[in-house]
Amino acid sequence: MGRPRMFDEEQVLRAARDEFWQKGYAATSLDDLMKATGLGKGSLYGAFGDKRQLFLKVLSTYAQETSDGVCDAVSSSDRAIDVLRSFFVPGPPDPVAEHGGPVATTRGCFLANSSTELAARDPEVTSCARTTYQSVEDCFTAAVARAVAEGDLPDDTNPRELGRLLLTIQQGLQFLLKTDMTPEAMREVGRATVDRLLPVKS
Repeated sequence: MGRPRMFDEEQVLRAARDEFWQKGYAATSLDDLMKATGLGKGSLYGAFGDKRQLFLKVLSTYAQETSDGVCDAVSSSDRAIDVLRSFFVPGPPDPVAEHGGPVATTRGCFLANSSTELAARDPEVTSCARTTYQSVEDCFTAAVARAVAEGDLPDDTNPRELGRLLLTIQQGLQFLLKTDMTPEAMREVGRATVDRLLPVKS
């Protein structure tokens, strides 16, 4: 029987994630991870494997939390149109930030950052990103279809087309978070998205 772990695994993974998120995969050293997590090399690698295995674990956890956060917010909303609007003009509660999603930080999306850095040479990262974004697109698409059924969007709205467009805009906004785009400009883009694509029905 193995010895029980004398540390909080969730806390360690969160610390490792934040280190990778801040510096990127290549620039994060073993010393950085040891300092961030408070674990020695033996404990860190004994529990999670090598640096790549640790990275893939924290990335997949982040991706799942992001997807679940969006989909849970959509499925639990009273009106689909309201939650769709909240992703672009957030107010309390912000469903993405509430669930630890990508809009909650000016570092940009950890998944998008990792894909930009590693997708060309790491198919597991590409697969993780594609699966996650497809899940979010599916949730947006379902929400659009619901908004049509609830009478808040026109009957001729194509749910898949609009759901994919909303995902594309959301990801673009998350990328722009890394470019020091002003909060005012971000709000303008969000408001334009809502006004043009998710308008209040008169």
